Amino acid sequence: MDYKKYVRTFPDFPTPGTTFYDIAPLLGDGNAWHSAIDLLSEKLLVFAPDMLVGIESRGFLLAAPLAHRLACGFVMARKSGKLPGDTKSLSYESEYANGTVEVQVDGIKPGQRVVVLDDILATGGTARATIRLMREVGADVQGAAFFVELSKFKGRSKLDVPYYTLMTY
Repeated sequence: MDYKKYVRTFPDFPTPGTTFYDIAPLLGDGNAWHSAIDLLSEKLLVFAPDMLVGIESRGFLLAAPLAHRLACGFVMARKSGKLPGDTKSLSYESEYANGTVEVQVDGIKPGQRVVVLDDILATGGTARATIRLMREVGADVQGAAFFVELSKFKGRSKLDVPYYTLMTY
């Protein structure tokens, strides 16, 4: 299936010079969405994950149905201050912004096999920080997956785990 026909682009959003890749049409088409989840679940089987880690917020849309399909758990990696209870955070810098990613410490048990998921791999800063944070809480990070990779930003060079993308621009 050509998933690219289900992705819209919006130039100069959210800031001038930035192109936003919108996966809403993919989410809104039952057949395309079902096909994408089927394909990604097949690709993730090789990692044998105990837990999927979705990066806020569109990574949740990917991780939750895949966790259901793979019969594994799902943990949210969120921006700082969004999770209750005991949390661990990691601040990071990327080419375009600084950020902090946070997880509830009791969400991952030491040694659990995890896969990190997000909608888009661009500069790789958020994905790399989330992978580092998972390791800090004791996870065994097996890989990562994304709907879209924006290859011009070379985010793949920041990943030290195998990864899969549904489509590349």
